[in-house]
Amino acid sequence: MTIVYALLAALGNAVNVITQHTASVSAPGRSGGWRFVMYLVRNPLWLFGWIALAAAFVFQALALHSGPMSVVQPLLVTELVFALVLRRFWIHQSIRAVTWWAAVATCVGLAVFLATSEPQGGRAFPASHAWLSAGGATIGAAALLTLLSMRGTPERRAALLACATAVMWALVATFIKTMTDTLSQFGVGGMFAHWPVYALAASGAVTELLEQATLHVGPLSVSQPFLVIVDPIMSIALSVWIFDEYFTENALRLSLGSAAFVIMCAAVATLTRTAPASMSASR
Repeated sequence: MTIVYALLAALGNAVNVITQHTASVSAPGRSGGWRFVMYLVRNPLWLFGWIALAAAFVFQALALHSGPMSVVQPLLVTELVFALVLRRFWIHQSIRAVTWWAAVATCVGLAVFLATSEPQGGRAFPASHAWLSAGGATIGAAALLTLLSMRGTPERRAALLACATAVMWALVATFIKTMTDTLSQFGVGGMFAHWPVYALAASGAVTELLEQATLHVGPLSVSQPFLVIVDPIMSIALSVWIFDEYFTENALRLSLGSAAFVIMCAAVATLTRTAPASMSASR
């Protein structure tokens, strides 16, 4: 069920992106300010996007609660594949053959990585020192990347901010996992008596601001590959660091899994760079 929940979360994210973008670009040409906001609030497609986003969060939380973070977070990469299918059959865009092949390579690389590296293990409530060291290092890395992104070309700034955002999204995933474990053990009332829910709210708000800044400073073709690739890499590192998850001890299987993961990352980069630049329907 971990895999099913993770794939449903990826599908929900893809539906959110497609529906809200479609609703936004369909606004009357002169709509702006509060008129634009009112148009979106009254648009069923835009509201459905928020429902899809909420469902994606719930499914991600269920996946993280039921299985290893090193399985769940890489699976969320399939959001790009789901989005590509929706863009072809819903928006009726023309998708290049190389993009489809990149999508296939992404899925194959992901499947081989999970099958051969065998992510497993983990503890529901990690030690305090693991939280402090991993959390401090993660926030420090994100802060440094953000500072470095304040200067340079739009492409350089977008790449650095995207890395900072992806690093923080990985940290957010650790808080989601711990919050669900707290909820399971102590109930709703007990959940609000423990720190993970507040750490999730604070880190989620900061990370969302970082992502909006990332999308603003430079081209999506530069930022999106870093957003999608760095997140699972950092998530795997945090899963080992905080939750004591581990992989197979078989050197051959681990080598094959690592190679598959590299292939998946290269395929994701190709997919994001060759997909249509906008979501306008092909003519």
